[in-house]
Amino acid sequence: MKVFSSWSGGKECALATYKAISQGHEVRYLLNFISEDGKRAKSHGIKADILALQAEAIGIPLTQVKTSWEDYENNFKKVVRELQDKGIEGGVFGDMDLEEHRGWVERVCGEIGIKAFLPLWGIKPEKLINEFLDLKFKAIVVATKLDENLLGKALDKALVKQMSKLGSHLCGENGEYHTFLTEGPIFKKTLKVTRGEPKKRDNVWFWEISAELQ
Repeated sequence: MKVFSSWSGGKECALATYKAISQGHEVRYLLNFISEDGKRAKSHGIKADILALQAEAIGIPLTQVKTSWEDYENNFKKVVRELQDKGIEGGVFGDMDLEEHRGWVERVCGEIGIKAFLPLWGIKPEKLINEFLDLKFKAIVVATKLDENLLGKALDKALVKQMSKLGSHLCGENGEYHTFLTEGPIFKKTLKVTRGEPKKRDNVWFWEISAELQ
């Protein structure tokens, strides 16, 4: 089935995309929503142009849509209907255990008339994070509510354990931390990330990064 993947640049969307491809689906587009000024992703605050470079490294076209949170659902439906005209039949989402998110995804996709795929749903967080790391995905922490000193650190099992001790969901599913992928089995090229400055917005520490293809 031809599908798009809901894309944030982090580990869950990457693992969900990998699983969808492994299940025989053809991921034709990555779909990402950005701020109304076009500068940053709505979800994790990563610069829009960095996400575009990441998509180039993966080799799947990125569709970016400017939106406010108030207009998010309407803009989601609008762009997905446009993708339907290009042959898209389903969407891939990285949700794993938040019923509210799953309910929204299934309702909206049902109203549009496409299939919602949630390949991570119901899998224990420990199993997911271990699978992600065992597949040799590489990611760095780019946002966190926990500790500024976590920014820029490479995600590995020791770091996950450290963040868990700080009260984090193992996968950061409640927004405790967010990651940015630099390489892995869905990548055709790797990304080199240049260290940026830490900045705090709305009680969340963000790492301002730049990147280049390797």
